[in-house]
Amino acid sequence: MIRHIVLVRFRADVDEATIRALFEELHAIEGRIDGLLSIASGRSESPEKIERGYMHGFVADFADWQALEAYQAHPDHQRFGARLVAHAEGGLDGILVFDLPVQN
Repeated sequence: MIRHIVLVRFRADVDEATIRALFEELHAIEGRIDGLLSIASGRSESPEKIERGYMHGFVADFADWQALEAYQAHPDHQRFGARLVAHAEGGLDGILVFDLPVQN
């Protein structure tokens, strides 16, 4: 399994309603891509408070690398990704992506 972890620093002028709408758009992709197992998204609630501005994010689990590639190429993901970058602080500089192979 591949765990696709994305952390986002949204621009200061992006409100919670817009962020919620973005994550709803992301969740609409569920069920449209073979091998996309689940998506969880939201705002950090860490008691450690060391997010360094990355207060929102999501985790998507994929069956394998091919499923992650299919997600990345999918038009719905392309649209969502463009909107995410447009709302992130500094564009792509406000987004961190980490892909972790996980043993089932």
